[in-house]
Amino acid sequence: MTRYGMAIDVRRCIGCQTCALSCKMQNGVPEGMLWNRVLTEGSDEIDGAQGVYPHLSRAYLPIACQHCENPACQRVCPTGATYKDDKGRVEVDYDKCIGCRMCMAACPYNARVFNWNEPVRDPDFNYGDKDVPVRPKGVAEKCTLCKERTDRGQEPMCVQNCPFEARIFGDLDDPDSEVSRIIRERNAYVLLEEQGTRPQVHYFN
Repeated sequence: MTRYGMAIDVRRCIGCQTCALSCKMQNGVPEGMLWNRVLTEGSDEIDGAQGVYPHLSRAYLPIACQHCENPACQRVCPTGATYKDDKGRVEVDYDKCIGCRMCMAACPYNARVFNWNEPVRDPDFNYGDKDVPVRPKGVAEKCTLCKERTDRGQEPMCVQNCPFEARIFGDLDDPDSEVSRIIRERNAYVLLEEQGTRPQVHYFN
């Protein structure tokens, strides 16, 4: 069995947004939407800061779908559009999605976006990987762990393009994989552990 997951070194993240833009281009994410976000802790602004001048600090938190082992989104989906695949990824069958947005309400990580209007892209064509499905108006979408790339044995685009190598991707069920070793040795943690969703994305310092 394979169970894909990720570990993110928050000390290495500089908030450059390369992961967010790489994800957007790889997956043809329309204007006004991001699957992958980098939050500034303690601030609602990009590149905000905590504290009072001159005693300021800044820390970043990259966040996207956590590909939970016990996904709240899957439990509430009335059509089975949200599902766990054989690699442990949480995916969306866009043909089954009826746009009820129950998954968005259930996700404690605010990790989904919704196509309220016909998708707009600039330039005006479907950029991105040719194998990535084009999502229509009226469906929920999110990080897929770059399913098309990882099915080909490649890393997710956010992992490949991170300039400070803050992201490690691999098989969580392989105790000898780099991601498993990092999680074990660096005492990695998950977000909102109390929710019981058991995320497959871990963080460490």
